Amino acid sequence: MTAQPLPLPAISPVNLPVRVDARPGGLTAQRSTRRMTLAPKYGQGPRAVDVRYLWCGAADAPTVIVQGGISASRDVTALEDAASPGWWQALVDAGAAIDLDRCRVLSIDWLAPAELGVEAISSEDQADALAALLEALGIHRAQAFVGSSYGAMVALAFAARHPRALERLVLLAGAHRPHPLASAQRSVQRGIVRLGLASGQGEEALALARQLAVTTYRGREEFARRFAGAPELRDGRFRLPVEDYLEHQGRRFAERFDAGRFLALSESIDLHDVRPESVPTPATLIGFASDLLVPLADLCELQRRLHGPATLEVLESPYGHDGFLKETHQLAPLLRAALA
Repeated sequence: MTAQPLPLPAISPVNLPVRVDARPGGLTAQRSTRRMTLAPKYGQGPRAVDVRYLWCGAADAPTVIVQGGISASRDVTALEDAASPGWWQALVDAGAAIDLDRCRVLSIDWLAPAELGVEAISSEDQADALAALLEALGIHRAQAFVGSSYGAMVALAFAARHPRALERLVLLAGAHRPHPLASAQRSVQRGIVRLGLASGQGEEALALARQLAVTTYRGREEFARRFAGAPELRDGRFRLPVEDYLEHQGRRFAERFDAGRFLALSESIDLHDVRPESVPTPATLIGFASDLLVPLADLCELQRRLHGPATLEVLESPYGHDGFLKETHQLAPLLRAALA
């Protein structure tokens, strides 16, 4: 039986000004905010929330939703005056695999519980925000939802709840539920951050939790190649070759991310649970053999249980879960084919 779409959340008439930028080749970009009324899964009723979004590409072209991991922003590709490229610039640009000359890309900043006045936020809440945004922008049906990591989880929730608003799924390094070992690792990370907040060392704790997270994002092969050297005596103690790298990653993350937001979105991953049988949308699944967080067995199970037709592409990469960020040359032809 084909799953029926849930009613879209209501749209509040209050919207913030839309910034519209012209880009070369007739491309346009909106970087703005819409106020929505959503009914969060763990809330007590409808709540108003501001959804920050980027919508850019060829005018009047089909819309492709693109979402990344919990630390990704709406800036999947850069506007003309941006100081730095978007987080997926190599794959989302004019002439790229997700071609802004042929489509318009829509991406949002992930919502956090504080914005909705709730204790926890779900992948369904993020999916409902995107569905409501589509309606507000006058988009009756998105050409595809390309989701990576947490974005793949939200994409599955979107397809289960709003199947008529979507033509195709493209899921990278994300499944219908988290693996229990990955949840255990994230639970320890959240425990570190809570301990730091309780002791007045929230930023230091967030950096340390990020260091632990990085060890799960990359593959064993990369760590063996880069950090197999001997320890070095420095400042009265031995330091392992990997420590400078981990501390750098932790500092960078703590400088740009909030501890409360990290706790909420990390927990949202572990609350995620979608029945694949409720997803009728044709899907392309992409996994990485070295991924420590989303094992291929979970993607095989997802492919087998999906209600709609699904293909699974497996890529070899030393970068583990981060393959969706690093393997742009391998991903480009797969994305082009999925969106053709």
